[in-house]
Amino acid sequence: MTARPTYSIVAPVYNEAGNLRRFYAAVLEALDSTGESWELIFVDDGCSDGSHARMIELARQDERLRVISFARNFGHQIAVTAGIDYASGDAIILIDSDMQDPPAVIPRLIAKWKDGYDVVYAVRARRKGESRWKMISAKIFYRLIHRITDINIPVDTGDFRLMDARVARVLRQMREHRRFIRGMTSWVGYKQTGVEYVRERRIWGETKYPLGKMIAFALDAVTSFSFFPLQIMIYISLILALLSLLVGLVISGLRLAFGEEFFGGQATTIVLLLLLSSFQLFFLFIIGQYVARTYDESRDRPLYVVASTHGLDEAPAENQRGSGNVASRLAKDDPMTERRRKVAGDAGG
Repeated sequence: MTARPTYSIVAPVYNEAGNLRRFYAAVLEALDSTGESWELIFVDDGCSDGSHARMIELARQDERLRVISFARNFGHQIAVTAGIDYASGDAIILIDSDMQDPPAVIPRLIAKWKDGYDVVYAVRARRKGESRWKMISAKIFYRLIHRITDINIPVDTGDFRLMDARVARVLRQMREHRRFIRGMTSWVGYKQTGVEYVRERRIWGETKYPLGKMIAFALDAVTSFSFFPLQIMIYISLILALLSLLVGLVISGLRLAFGEEFFGGQATTIVLLLLLSSFQLFFLFIIGQYVARTYDESRDRPLYVVASTHGLDEAPAENQRGSGNVASRLAKDDPMTERRRKVAGDAGG
C-alpha cells in the first residue's frame, strides 16, 4: 500500500495539453524543495485536445502522479471537488494547471500551514496579461461577494489555496451541486490567512471562463452564500410603491391646476406598466434561480461520474455522498496532523 503523502496537489485540467509538461516541471521543482512526500492529482474534466494522453504519459514517468478522468465535462468546481475527494495528504493544495497561478508560491503556503494555519489562500496582488474589463469586473465581483454574504470571503482570491486535511474532511460532506469552493472553504472556519502573489499571464491556450461562465459563476456564488437578492426585493417594492404614490399625487395636482387635458393619453400609463413589469420579471428571475437550485439539490444526483483513474483506488464511499454524522467523525480525529505536531514539537524543543 502506498504511504500517505504529506501534500496532495489537486489540479483540474480542461484542454491544457500545451501547459501540462511545464506545469508538472514547476510542481516538481516546488515540492521536491520541501524534502517531503507529495502526490499530484490531475482531474481530467472531459478534455478533448490530447490532455488526457499527456497526463497518462507523465503519470507513467512519475508514480506520484494520479489521474482522474470524468465521463464528460462537469465544470471546474466539480473537478476541484473530485480532487479533494481522492486526495490523501495531510495538506491539500488546489491550483489550476494553466500556469497562471505559479507553483513556486506553494512553499510559502506550506510555511504558513506549518505555522499553524488550517487554510492558506493566495491573494492576487497583481494580475498580468488580463484586460482592463476583466480586472475591473473581477474587482467588483470580489468586493460585492464580500459585502453581501454572511461569511468572510477574502477579496482578490481564487481557488489557489492550501487546506489542512481536517478542513478537507468537512468539505467532503458538503455535496451541493452549485459549488463555490472559495466560499465553502471560508464557511468551514478554522484558522485562515493569506499570502500575496502575482498572477501570471496565460502562455498557452485560452481562458475557460468567458463572460457567460463568469456570470453563471457569480450567480452560483451569490445564491450559495447570500439571501440578499431576495431581501432587497422588499426594499425596491417599497420604493416603487412610494414613487407611484408620489407620481399619482403630482399628476392629480397638475390636472387640478391645469385641467383634464394635462397629462392626457395613455403614454404615462404604458411607461409605468412597462417599468413595473420589468421589475416583476427581474424578481421572478431571482426567485427562479433559488428555486432551480433547490430542485437541483432535491434530485440528489452524484456530483460527477468517473470514467477511469490512473494510480488511484476507488474513492471512499463517504466522499461520494453527504450522509453521516460529520461532528462524530471529526471528534474522532486529532485536531492536528502528525506532521504539524512534529513541526510544533521541533519548534518547542
